Amino acid sequence: MPIRGEEIRIDLMCGPDGCWVGISLSADALWRLGLHPAQPTSKIVGPSPPAWWRFAADWNA
Repeated sequence: MPIRGEEIRIDLMCGPDGCWVGISLSADALWRLGLHPAQPTSKIVGPSPPAWWRFAADWNA
């Protein structure tokens, strides 16, 4: 599994208007997955795909 148990924290937060779940990951886990904001691969490096691209992907799925 790419994320080990000690690298993730799940918190349950309850208040008068409901409950929420908070999920926190360690920076090392994000780094290995290429999702840490300090990594150059996590930044957008090119233009967005054209609008028809998403439609075509959904249509072909």
